[in-house]
Amino acid sequence: KKYLIAGCLLLISAGVFAQDVNKMIKEADVERIIKTLSADDMQGRATFTPGIEKAAQFIENEYKKIGLKPMEGNSGYRQNFSMIKTFPVKTVVTINGANIAPENVAVSSPSSFNWSKAEDAEIVKVTPDKDMRKEYMAASHSGKNMLVLVDPKFKVMFSRIQTYFKGGSVSFKDKPDKSNHALVFVLGTFDEVKSFTVNDEVKSEELPLFNVVGIIPGKSKPNEYVVFSGHYDHLGIIKPMEGDSIANGADDDASGTTAVISLASYYKKLDNNARTLIFVAFTAEEIGEYGSQYFAQTVDPDKVVAMFNIEMIGKASKFGQNSAFITGFERSDFGTILQKNLQGTSFKFYPDPYPAEDLFYRSDNASLAKVGVPAHTISTDQIDIDKLYHTVKDEFSSLDVANITATIKAIALSSRTIVAGTDTPKRVAKLER
Repeated sequence: KKYLIAGCLLLISAGVFAQDVNKMIKEADVERIIKTLSADDMQGRATFTPGIEKAAQFIENEYKKIGLKPMEGNSGYRQNFSMIKTFPVKTVVTINGANIAPENVAVSSPSSFNWSKAEDAEIVKVTPDKDMRKEYMAASHSGKNMLVLVDPKFKVMFSRIQTYFKGGSVSFKDKPDKSNHALVFVLGTFDEVKSFTVNDEVKSEELPLFNVVGIIPGKSKPNEYVVFSGHYDHLGIIKPMEGDSIANGADDDASGTTAVISLASYYKKLDNNARTLIFVAFTAEEIGEYGSQYFAQTVDPDKVVAMFNIEMIGKASKFGQNSAFITGFERSDFGTILQKNLQGTSFKFYPDPYPAEDLFYRSDNASLAKVGVPAHTISTDQIDIDKLYHTVKDEFSSLDVANITATIKAIALSSRTIVAGTDTPKRVAKLER
């Protein structure tokens, strides 16, 4: 009888909270926010562009209307920092005395360099039987100068790498990249490489970046933090497709940023949070998660009890409507707590169904997860079949606004005991390097 009563009370509680959510989080508001963030006049919100400045101003205005307070140490909602951006100026490559066409070359380096002899770089061949993604990751983490010869079979991925490299590299102003680690990818079929030369010229400049952060101070546990986050940057202007060159990033990640704003509004209206709530729109996720890395340096990770990072919730998940997945589900009891709070509703959270993609360390949650915070990403993206990902077709018209709204409501419901201070997820294992 005792357990039956407890179960009934839980269902009644879920029903009451669901009514609050339905009144406070409305589809029309969700549509307005995501439409604005993914509009053409935002120019794809690329880091270091006027488009991301416009997006930041919009988010700031939303925070102001909601009534959020700036984070301690910030004069406003912006968390400002500087990066050193290094970008390519000119690259000339020869192999066995023959010039390589520029469209078949991709270079990443923090400084200018010249290679003219075998010991200048290790040669790696990515033959058709190899895994291009693994080869790329191995080269990136090798710490070595590498000349990577890529079989034409991998032209699509090579093009992605080339586009990424053209954006240049960045490092924190106070922690400049002092290494001379350079990677040169060349697309083509090559027999024995008897000689090669690479002359690469780069230029560096200091540029500003800014996360947009607002808080609701905790009522009884102000020194314990719950973070709700998403990244508001995207790719900007990219290679045209059917006359369109704006990568609007509606799903990636205007949808997540919309969730952050919507949840801030919801919890400000409730105004009963025991723990301090931090709502942050990260910059520079697409070029290396630099916004979240900086944020992680400014908060005490031991005070952060949970992080809800929201990334690409624009369409139904592979599990169908009223569902989402949580990266790193098995690393803490974060997901178990969330699902417990959804009893009596039709929504369900699942473990990440794409373990091979290593999504746990591919989004902004990683910056805090690395130092032990139960920081997880919530997503619905079917990444294995998503043909709109990182293309100009990721537009508002491709989204399911009802799905986005349902997911935001589920996050609101499922987070309530963590926000109230009655549940505390277990810490995740710190990343050992």
